[in-house]
Amino acid sequence: MIIHCSKKLAAKLADVSPTPLAETSPLGGWHAHLFTLDRRQCVMLMHDATRYTLFLPGLRKEHFSELGGKYFRAIYLATLSAFDCSPVQIKKTELAIGPIRFDMATDRSVQGSLRIARQDLEAWVVQVPNVMELDPIAVSCKLSDRPATIRGKWIWPKKAMLEVVARI
Repeated sequence: MIIHCSKKLAAKLADVSPTPLAETSPLGGWHAHLFTLDRRQCVMLMHDATRYTLFLPGLRKEHFSELGGKYFRAIYLATLSAFDCSPVQIKKTELAIGPIRFDMATDRSVQGSLRIARQDLEAWVVQVPNVMELDPIAVSCKLSDRPATIRGKWIWPKKAMLEVVARI
């Protein structure tokens, strides 16, 4: 699986390819962006084809070395579990993820959707005194269970991702 990184995030990661990598995962690629919220480093990841969104708050320097392996897998599988995927589907998805690689080949459409998701998140954070009090799984589920657009076409990211997972 490939995660396409913003320049800010790529600067924090060790092994990022400056050239586009070929996607081999049946799940498709993701985009990721690093931003500061409440003086904390946060990463938002978005699936390219479905706009399914994951949120990781409060990352520190040591967390970036395990962003793809540990943190991405954990929150992705946890949100699928929260959306009532069967344990068999979750295990198949975990195997389909495969090795995670990073590059800097970004798509403006996905980056625009990431910006909109970030604005929605910032509107919700106003109600919470500290970003670290947010449950990343609940926030990710909320961000993925709202309508989004892909080049003018409306979709529901949760529904689209569950269809992708069901095809594995």
